Amino acid sequence: MISRKIKSQLAGGSQIRKMFEEGNRLKAIYGPDKVFDFSIGNPDLEPPHEVSDALADICSNPVPGMHGYMSNSGYESTRAMIAEKRSKESGLSINPGAVCMTVGAAAAMNDVLHALLDDGDEVIVLSPFFMEYNGYIANHNGKVVVVPTDENFMPVISRIREAVTDRTKAIIINSPNNPSGVVYPASLLKELNDMLKSFNHTIQVISDEPYIDLIYDGISVPCAMSYIDNIVVCFSWSKSLSLPGERIGYTLVSPKNADYDDLTAAIVISNRSLGSVNAPAIWQRVIEKSLYAKVDVANYEHRRNLLYSNITDAGFCAVKPNGALYIFMNTPAGLDDEEFADKCAAHNLLLVKGSAFACPGYCRLAFCVSEQTIRGSREAFFIIADELGISHRKAL
Repeated sequence: MISRKIKSQLAGGSQIRKMFEEGNRLKAIYGPDKVFDFSIGNPDLEPPHEVSDALADICSNPVPGMHGYMSNSGYESTRAMIAEKRSKESGLSINPGAVCMTVGAAAAMNDVLHALLDDGDEVIVLSPFFMEYNGYIANHNGKVVVVPTDENFMPVISRIREAVTDRTKAIIINSPNNPSGVVYPASLLKELNDMLKSFNHTIQVISDEPYIDLIYDGISVPCAMSYIDNIVVCFSWSKSLSLPGERIGYTLVSPKNADYDDLTAAIVISNRSLGSVNAPAIWQRVIEKSLYAKVDVANYEHRRNLLYSNITDAGFCAVKPNGALYIFMNTPAGLDDEEFADKCAAHNLLLVKGSAFACPGYCRLAFCVSEQTIRGSREAFFIIADELGISHRKAL
């Protein structure tokens, strides 16, 4: 008999994965060019050449012992390079001991939550949020406390303050945000820091940062560590280097963190005890050789613009995202997000309902799909708008 916790998770499942499987089913019936699947944020760009060059060089010039165990926190050389990079970005003096290499950002967040939570401790999440946070927190017997953002998807400090209790251990922030694509300004990060420090117990900020390199319109992402003291960064190269299947990331504890010594040690122990042991050896070496590389961000920006035009030209509403890989689209008046998602699916246009992100009334579309898919979907948006009686803003 499986555990009650896992049984409930099986019943809920992942809306994103369900839509992804539905997309595969429809493609088998109608052909890939007739199905417009915007359900999953699976980067379709190939990694930059620095990654493939590094991998080829490592495989062609093997170093004895390169497949063996290393420290649970990862190679010192890899961590030193990351510490140097993040020191430049933050203006802080970060040493390699602050960094723990992990099996992607998911493992990083589980390591941090495992290090922080006792049974029943609370973690604040800001809706809309990546729904896997629920599972990560439940893994360590924590309690999810959902705090809605404002109409522009920005955190509201007064709401967060009201949600804090004696059991609050952490708050998760995610900027650029999945699913909204908003970027939190420096002023908001500073205000959050000041508010959290007004309490008598330490509240850790867990900054989930897989999208910090995917930024558009010439803006920049404020470095959260520069403005928040008690912070732990969780990072992954899944998006910036198009390596989601390789599972490589890290945690980074700010040198200003009040629990720095205990937390850095606890994360390393958690990395081992949760079964990761250490991050993949070869991919740590690849990261050393491609640390400053990025995918073609301009390509993503171009596709964001195309999809946003499809949505708004047909008469629908959405906030144009400044970062990440998603557009969070308003559902039309009179329809909830599930009804609208079903209406779209009837025309082979697949998106994820906003209630999956604790934000009903919206749907998420990922634009990390082929330009052909985005262009091909334009007619479907207009047909759906016609069926709903929505006036077009621009001709098909």
